[in-house]
Amino acid sequence: MPTPPSLHHLALGADDVESLAAFYRDVVGLPEVARHHHDDRSLRSIWLAIGGGVLMVEPAEQGRREVPHHSRGLFLFALEMPPDQHAALGRTLEAEGATEHTRYYRDPEGNRFAVSDYPLPGATGTPEKLV
Repeated sequence: MPTPPSLHHLALGADDVESLAAFYRDVVGLPEVARHHHDDRSLRSIWLAIGGGVLMVEPAEQGRREVPHHSRGLFLFALEMPPDQHAALGRTLEAEGATEHTRYYRDPEGNRFAVSDYPLPGATGTPEKLV
């Protein structure tokens, strides 16, 4: 059986790359691992460690439109976090909603993200299915 692929990266478009990367670095706790620049030295992206991959924050294209409801494509990403860190972040940020194991937030640019301590398949005491 082939090895299933793992996450390489997620990319977020941002109106203010520095600010959004600082939010995920300083508030959420993702360590910055790289900065990439264009030939003219303008900032192309900031990479933050997320699990075995990276969260890339890049400049958004002008004219990006907001989508009020779920649509095709990524509409949420969830970060695994131990319950104590999860609770501490919840005291820093106002949650938009919550379940027993997951809290939902918006970053400064309106992107939806969550933190969760829900057990993943294969972990001790994990439910057979997530659905």
